[in-house]
Amino acid sequence: MSDDKNRATAAALLPLVGGAANVTSVTHCMTRLRLGVRDRSLVQDEALKALPAVLGVVEDDTYQIVLGPGTVARVTPEFAALVEAGGEAAEAGEAEADEAGTGETGTGEAGSAPATADELAAQGAALKARQKARNATPVKLFLRRIANIFVPLIPALIGCGIIAGLNGLLTNFGVLPALVPALAAIASGFMSLIAVFVGHNTAKEFGGTPVLGGAVAAIIVYAGVAKVTAFGQQLSPGQGGVLGALGAALLAVQIEKWCRRHVPEALDVLVTPTVTVLLSGLVTLFGLMFVAGEVATAIGTCATWLLAHGGAAAGFLLGGLFLPLVMLGLHQALIPIHTTLIEQQGYTVLLPILAMAGAGQVGAALAVYFRLPGNRSIRTTIRSALPAGLLGVGEPLIYGVSLPLGRPFVTACVGGAFGGGVVGLFNQLGTAAGSTAIGPSGWALFPLLKGNASLGATLLVYALGLLVGYAVGFLATYFFGFDKQALADLNDRPHPDALPRPNTQPPGKVKKADLKAARGG
Repeated sequence: MSDDKNRATAAALLPLVGGAANVTSVTHCMTRLRLGVRDRSLVQDEALKALPAVLGVVEDDTYQIVLGPGTVARVTPEFAALVEAGGEAAEAGEAEADEAGTGETGTGEAGSAPATADELAAQGAALKARQKARNATPVKLFLRRIANIFVPLIPALIGCGIIAGLNGLLTNFGVLPALVPALAAIASGFMSLIAVFVGHNTAKEFGGTPVLGGAVAAIIVYAGVAKVTAFGQQLSPGQGGVLGALGAALLAVQIEKWCRRHVPEALDVLVTPTVTVLLSGLVTLFGLMFVAGEVATAIGTCATWLLAHGGAAAGFLLGGLFLPLVMLGLHQALIPIHTTLIEQQGYTVLLPILAMAGAGQVGAALAVYFRLPGNRSIRTTIRSALPAGLLGVGEPLIYGVSLPLGRPFVTACVGGAFGGGVVGLFNQLGTAAGSTAIGPSGWALFPLLKGNASLGATLLVYALGLLVGYAVGFLATYFFGFDKQALADLNDRPHPDALPRPNTQPPGKVKKADLKAARGG
């Protein structure tokens, strides 16, 4: 997408979220533009969904516009520039906004059959609103904040993960040996200091000074900690990893806030940072590093043991339950676990299994497409959202198709369960498939795959899991996703363009194709 196109998309988005004055914050993750808005009633959901560049919208603690990987990273700076300009640039870009358009999209058309894509989208929005209310619990809000700490790190994890994979290929094939050490340094540099970034983001998220959180977390990766003894053991650099950094930064935030309340303003600039770093640093060295290290080791041991001894069953459960976990907001608890496994083993064995939920979703959407030949609106939505679903962006299919329809969401979970079971089974048999980074899934995960066997074997295991997820999700939805009444209702009035031609056959000569068309497809 060109710069002009990205600018046009941003200009088209801004008035539909209430203009620059209604936007309080602008960030993005792998696939979504995340906005803080002052007045939710000014946001035009349906008009946003109608933009060709928009794959869907999700309302959570922020208003999230799904643009897809790559696109969101290019549109966000343009959007932020328009907001910073106070909306003046948005007015100047109205002509470009017309280019982005609000034309025909996958949200259906007026006059389509009952239960159109628009109606399903409305149902999906209602489900999301109810889910948001249920998710407003202290535990889930805390998990969401944990996600906010790690999500900004995902691009670096992906980039370094792909470089590590490329370096592995060069090493295995003996190609460009002089380049191997350089690539190893590039791929490993970020991971060696990831604790610092986690500390910085933790302090920022919980209301502390980011650099103080980073300073305390830096203690964990400093080589000099090898001279410190805690709990009768000599510490090692990196011990405790991201979990230790998370705990250290949280402690630093609390100490800093206490100091801000009790230290005189004249001394604040000297006393507060000193006391914050000193006290939280001592607790980190003589407590948190050891405890977090033991927890991290337990996580790695547990994951390895679970998949080695019950891989098929574990994969089946994880793959089948991941979509409901996403709906409940509990999947965010897995982010530190993924990161810990990547630190320890170089890859997380959980992500390829969880990615099978998306495969089940794709299979289910295809089955809905074929089962509803008379509902052009829903079929158009599926055609628009399917490419993103194949690349691991599942929100448009979940909230626009399967979840509002009910049963297809369940059958999608069944597909994910069987796909996860396949990947877990191979892990149990000794061929582990893992990912060197978190974030992507679907086909986008292939460049990040790594395991304990050859690259070819790892790719094959993951591909087989995807195929099984697609197939089972399709079959389960095709045969069990609708009852007769639902099929009749959803296929009741096809779009006028899809109406059968008048029968011109002589009596007694009606073709089977015409009978099929008369039934709506």
